[in-house]
Amino acid sequence: MTAFEWLVGGESPVHVRTVLMAHGVTRTFLKQIKFHGGIVTLDGQPVRVIVMAQPGQRVGLVLPPEPTNAHVSISTHPLDILYEDEHFLVVNKPAGMASVPSHLYPDDTLANRVKGHLRAIQADSDVTHIVTRLDRDTSGCVLFAKHHFAHSVLDKQLKLGQLDKRYIAVARGSVTPDHFEVNQPIGRAEGSFVKRAVRPDGKAARTEIWVRRRSKMASLLAIKLHTGKTHQVRVHCESLGHPLLGDWLYSQPTDPWIHRQALHCARLKFYQPFMEQWITCYAQLPNDLAEVIRQEIMI
Repeated sequence: MTAFEWLVGGESPVHVRTVLMAHGVTRTFLKQIKFHGGIVTLDGQPVRVIVMAQPGQRVGLVLPPEPTNAHVSISTHPLDILYEDEHFLVVNKPAGMASVPSHLYPDDTLANRVKGHLRAIQADSDVTHIVTRLDRDTSGCVLFAKHHFAHSVLDKQLKLGQLDKRYIAVARGSVTPDHFEVNQPIGRAEGSFVKRAVRPDGKAARTEIWVRRRSKMASLLAIKLHTGKTHQVRVHCESLGHPLLGDWLYSQPTDPWIHRQALHCARLKFYQPFMEQWITCYAQLPNDLAEVIRQEIMI
């Protein structure tokens, strides 16, 4: 049973609902609490959210139970855990592993392994709330929430651009200038369910790029995503005429040193509201990407 409690501050009485929403409880989640078994308390006694709370009282919240998702099977294969607390989990996803199950990858995705981990540690819920996801052949940091409330809090951070994701990539050719932004809308490519493209009727997408090193053959890029559209880095780099090395969908996988897109989520930073501190996680550069950097950039 996951529970929270907050001290009412200020000098005037406020609705219990106001206190909850000030701590990230959305209207949608309030409905789930009401209709699916959650409990709201004032000084330990169950109350309705319209009750007035006095300064110095304590507003509590017991989360509703989350039934397991039978469509996500359990995998007991190991996880590379970068950070974990009672509410959040950050793992390092290897290239070649899907983030979530599909008809092509039903059994051993990152979500399957996280569910197995949650079962093993006897977490209150084994529902896998994935907050950030990566393409199957992209490696690096992936963030999970351990319950619906934590997920909704991070969804808000995503929408406000507060969740900071940094990538390392290697693109074809000599990219210039040293620092710039790509603000190009992204939508589905014509005739493809998977492929995306820059198109005027797409959704707004913003990518910030720093060129850390370049040669005639390739450029080492540090990238910050200000939005989170599908294939955003890959599409924006392709639109510049500098697709990622090894990207079979947006270029040609002709590089002998890497057989997937040269893209890695190296750093993830988010605000942990229950501990009131920022959490920063780093995922070590995988061997294949380190080798392609050495071969294409250093030589």
